[in-house]
Amino acid sequence: EVCNCNAPDTGNMETLCKYGTAEQKKQWLEPLLAGEIRSGFAMTEPAVASSDATNIECSIRRDGDDYVINGRKWFTTGGMRESCRILIVMGKTDPDNPDRHRRQSMILVPKDTPGVRIVRSVTTLGYPEFPFGEPEIVFEDVRVPASNILLGEGRGFEIAQGRLGPGRIHHCMRIIGATERALEAMCRRSLRRTAFHKKLAEQGVWRERIADARIKLDQARFLTLHAAWKMDVAGNKAAQKEIAMIKVVAPNIACQIIDQAIQLVGGAGVTDDHGLGWAYAMARTLRIADGPDEVHRNHIAKLELSRYLAP
Repeated sequence: EVCNCNAPDTGNMETLCKYGTAEQKKQWLEPLLAGEIRSGFAMTEPAVASSDATNIECSIRRDGDDYVINGRKWFTTGGMRESCRILIVMGKTDPDNPDRHRRQSMILVPKDTPGVRIVRSVTTLGYPEFPFGEPEIVFEDVRVPASNILLGEGRGFEIAQGRLGPGRIHHCMRIIGATERALEAMCRRSLRRTAFHKKLAEQGVWRERIADARIKLDQARFLTLHAAWKMDVAGNKAAQKEIAMIKVVAPNIACQIIDQAIQLVGGAGVTDDHGLGWAYAMARTLRIADGPDEVHRNHIAKLELSRYLAP
């Protein structure tokens, strides 16, 4: 957050920059860029499998010059912050559209709008998403101006794809940093602790695991850099395979390395003394957040197979 590149604000800034009107940018993007306010992103719902975004059931209904929103969201990243002023909410404006990818829209909802009710702070494996948790929110007859719609009705899925691609690489960058800290803790601890008359760093099993951790972590880092390079030179759509690949690789490698760090640290590793439990909870959550591994692997396979299909 000190660098103003935390979730979900990075993705929300990019969404407003790419899809917002001049008025929306003035009201919300500029203070977000300045770090004066924070934001939330409300997409996932507890009642449906949100890995398929077309399942989303939150209702966004036009009523004159307003939209009326009814639904329940959870894991609303950023929503618990006192400084959170604006929520980007995804819901259905046209539930009967034969094109299921044109049923959804995204809309800007100020957090203090009447009818926005925080039910609880949702934890992940017992840890609150730093620093306050990710809330479950009920929207009950929430009324906002029609001008708050992003890009237009039926464009929500399009916006989601444009937003979540860059957001996924941001997640990977952050979890690689957390995993680097876990590997550092692993190395420092191995040089200080003695078991069976030898430092842990002198025992072959731990040398092998430390070496494997460095190899895997650098593989994830370089794959992330490659995806970022391709996004820069060719655009997000052209880099969708690389983004999906790193979204699978980084959290899985993080889980493996952090787990080994916990094992080496021992009993203290499962306490809060070293931050490893929190890091593991975040890494494990990322195997689900912004699309589960299975969805990304399926997408990677489709893109790879398409190279061999007859034109």
